[in-house]
Amino acid sequence: MDPSPTPSLTDEPAEKSARALPTRVDIGVSVVACGVALLVLWQVFFPLSPGSQFYLMIFLAGVLPLVFIVYGALPIVDAGLAVLALAVCAYPLLDYDGFLDRQGLLDPLDVVMGAVLLLLLLEACRRTTGWALPIVCLLFLAYGYYGGLLPQQWTIAHAGFDFDQLIDAFYNSGSGFYGTPLDVAATYIVLFTIYGAVLELSGAAQFFVDLSVAAFRRSRSAAGRTAVAAGFLLGTVSGSGAATTIGAGAVTWPILRRAGYPAERAGGVLAASGVGAILSPPTLGAAAFIVAEYLNVSYLTVLGWAMIPTMLYYLGILLAVEIDARRFGVRPVEVSTQSAWRLLARFGYHFSSLIAIVVLLAFDVSAVKAVVYATLLALVLSFLDKRRWPTAKTVFDALASGVRQVLPVAAICAAAGIITAVTTKTGLGSQVAALLVSAAQAITDHPAAVLALTALLAAVALALLGLAVPVTASFIIGWVIIGPALLDLGVPAPAAAMFVFYFSVLSEVTPPTALASVAASAITGGRAIPTMWQSLRYALPAFLVPLAFVATGPGESLLGRGAVTDVLWVGAVAFVAVAALAVATGGWMFGVGRAGTPTRVLAGLAGLFLLYLHPISIAVGAGLLAVAAVVGFVFKTKGDSHEIVAH
Repeated sequence: MDPSPTPSLTDEPAEKSARALPTRVDIGVSVVACGVALLVLWQVFFPLSPGSQFYLMIFLAGVLPLVFIVYGALPIVDAGLAVLALAVCAYPLLDYDGFLDRQGLLDPLDVVMGAVLLLLLLEACRRTTGWALPIVCLLFLAYGYYGGLLPQQWTIAHAGFDFDQLIDAFYNSGSGFYGTPLDVAATYIVLFTIYGAVLELSGAAQFFVDLSVAAFRRSRSAAGRTAVAAGFLLGTVSGSGAATTIGAGAVTWPILRRAGYPAERAGGVLAASGVGAILSPPTLGAAAFIVAEYLNVSYLTVLGWAMIPTMLYYLGILLAVEIDARRFGVRPVEVSTQSAWRLLARFGYHFSSLIAIVVLLAFDVSAVKAVVYATLLALVLSFLDKRRWPTAKTVFDALASGVRQVLPVAAICAAAGIITAVTTKTGLGSQVAALLVSAAQAITDHPAAVLALTALLAAVALALLGLAVPVTASFIIGWVIIGPALLDLGVPAPAAAMFVFYFSVLSEVTPPTALASVAASAITGGRAIPTMWQSLRYALPAFLVPLAFVATGPGESLLGRGAVTDVLWVGAVAFVAVAALAVATGGWMFGVGRAGTPTRVLAGLAGLFLLYLHPISIAVGAGLLAVAAVVGFVFKTKGDSHEIVAH
């Protein structure tokens, strides 16, 4: 099979493509990128003595100029901006201690340099992700500056800050450009992108796709299962929805087409499976690393929180695939490939580095060191395949590729400092939290209902936010603005953070700007909007399960928190709920056949009641599901199987 495109951890919902560079320029960019990669690796074992902010300044000075070269259009202008970016990023390093001592009282030259860096970061974001994020950043900047002009009776009004004060917060504080988001990009994310590049070098990504194809070579639902499995396996090393969709789709779309899938339905399967990459351990999306930093927990802990939701997500997709195969009469497809066992025996070692990451994390090895060791292991194992033997050039290319992939997310994370700094200085997070809770309390005063309504309003707000900005930025904004509302209502921080994380991720399948669905439609040739709605149908459990995290106390057990018996019980109930929702959206009940409208409505209500995870609601949901089964048997129709092309 032809090698599929390699998924990238840093692919974001609005990311633009890098331009083709002249050979000499491309070599120069790769040399600088490789130098940055070596600096990143050095920092893991021998941290620079002045501190993390000193390292972040050097890192940004290395990557920001590359953004203007790689994502440029006019070479002379791009070169000028790159030089200017290097100058303003390196300026604080000339007198680092003196620069820090001027915090709160910057010199005029400090303000000028900070203002120029602000403009450059906005332009870098525009080039890599479009206009949406720069506009959001400018709105926050305007809010920080003009807040004193707002009617003072408004909850979000404040005294306003001088431009010098805002630049100080952005340029010379731990919550601005050099805050947690950039720290995460310059440590965790870039190391994982380097790891992904080395995995591509070793042939792991292609092996995962081949294994998925071989595992389901002939059965009625083999085509759909293959697409789902390919998305999941590629997701374990990716953390990117759109890129995984492209990587898996390039190989599995021909199989889906031969099975009789129309383009839009096949695109829905591919997009939903691809988005699962951002939710799948051991390499979640970039925002997951920020979750770990914000909550001051290990990355292994975040992986643990994601385990059950990931299984629920893929369970929902697999059930939908099985229902499609039965309801629409999908044809079995014979795929000519090696057996899965033979592939595992020959290339199963590719799983070793993934397992190594989890094992090392379990032994309290830091995440950054764990991924470096895993990268070295993957590099060594590549010698087991003569076609993939690494050379000095391929290792150089892998290091440079890892840094080049992180350029957009580095620009996003640095620019996010505008949002976090303004929010910190103005107290906007607590004010918006109060507004959300007040809106819920205006409808009802029952505590449980207030929490449920607040969560629903927060979910809508996060979904709308995700339509405009990339996943990483969406999580950062959502956490500082919407997260406090959930925390104020007593939701545990892990549940609140994962709630924000999941709804930030789901923008990839939310119309009308679902990039994973757009990518899938480009592969299949289907219409984009219908593909988005199909993706939404397959991904439905992912929209409802996060609400269960926060709506009731037992929901936290879905994150693996609490007694083992509670986790098992809540997990089992959630599995049944997802199955009920699959019946509602797919129109088929196992053991019954085609489900009519009454059965689907009852099953959908059963799924919602079950996911509330309160003892009474579980009992009601179980009863409704039983009634749905009875109704399905009573009104069972004939001729359940039809060709999918007819639908």
